Amino acid sequence: MERTLEEKKQLVKDLRPIDDACFEVLASNKNVDQEILRTILEDENLLVEDVVVQSSERNLYGRSVRLDALCTLGDGSKCNIEVQRADDDDHLRRVRFNASSITVKESEPGKRFENVLELYVVYISEFDFLKENRTIYHIDKVIQETGTVIDDGLHEIFVNTAVDDGTDIAELMSCFIKKEVKNKKFPFLSDEMEKIKTTEGGLNAMCGAWKKDMDKAREEGLAEGLATGREEGLAAGKEEAAKSMLKDGLPIEKISQYSGLSVAELEKISLNNKQ
Repeated sequence: MERTLEEKKQLVKDLRPIDDACFEVLASNKNVDQEILRTILEDENLLVEDVVVQSSERNLYGRSVRLDALCTLGDGSKCNIEVQRADDDDHLRRVRFNASSITVKESEPGKRFENVLELYVVYISEFDFLKENRTIYHIDKVIQETGTVIDDGLHEIFVNTAVDDGTDIAELMSCFIKKEVKNKKFPFLSDEMEKIKTTEGGLNAMCGAWKKDMDKAREEGLAEGLATGREEGLAAGKEEAAKSMLKDGLPIEKISQYSGLSVAELEKISLNNKQ
């Protein structure tokens, strides 16, 4: 049954740029990506020529590789932007894996290694997992004996919404955790957020991205449960799907309707995740 416009507004009203479904729609607008990258990379002349988002038909990298937004920059280099809310993995190795996969996929057989692409990874998280009380971190390879920085074409930049250092980057990060963005410094992000929260086209895109994410989470969770051949496995599969929905910031009532779990069960799962 098709939802009304008002029902769609209610469904997405609590989503923020850092939530996967919301960022997927935002990132499909290359002007938004360009505004974000110009701020984080501190380059007012940076250009984004093209972007591939997670749901794109052009995403040929495989389901295990996270491509929230893989941007092609004006100089031919690539930049993968990823948003992360869950602090339940090894983030450094996650970035290393994704960067390696993108590098291999983007490199033509027979090319000299000196021509391997220049790749930037911008990893935006809702927490300061490096715990150095910084808004942004640039991680380089360094010769231990001399302190010399080695440039191998990979640039890792970690940004978080948890630390406010008073910079434009921190101000941009504050926008990522707001349900409404109205900031004159970031006009494209502000306009696109309003569009996807209020217009029919934007709401349809948001609901489509959200439903796709939820279908994927439910299918993967139930498949995991079915593989065990036990009722406990099915329950575990439902729980995994619910965890993914909670991570995306969806209201518990909506998750209950979609997963079949009770509100009380979901509140318990949410509490356990925070502990």
